[in-house]
Amino acid sequence: MPTYVMLARWTEQGIRDIDGASRRIDAAKKTLTEMGGQFRALYMTLGDYDLVAIYDAPDDAVAARFMLILGKMGNVRTTSLKAFPEEAFRQIIASLT
Repeated sequence: MPTYVMLARWTEQGIRDIDGASRRIDAAKKTLTEMGGQFRALYMTLGDYDLVAIYDAPDDAVAARFMLILGKMGNVRTTSLKAFPEEAFRQIIASLT
């Protein structure tokens, strides 16, 4: 299953309701599970982004739908990255020669 990295920043709405963040994270995890995916890790971070999540989804369409669902709620703005595991990285590099 493909892996994705989500970088998120709180919106004004999300930071105003920071006390509900744990509940919202639980709801996001449940939504992703219902879509056939799963969270691998979630980190609160300092710097340009407030949260970093690593998750698996069945395909790019599911990952995109998940990000849109989160964005629609209005509490975070996200940037998504598709992650390639080391073995896939090595295969891609090997295919260049």
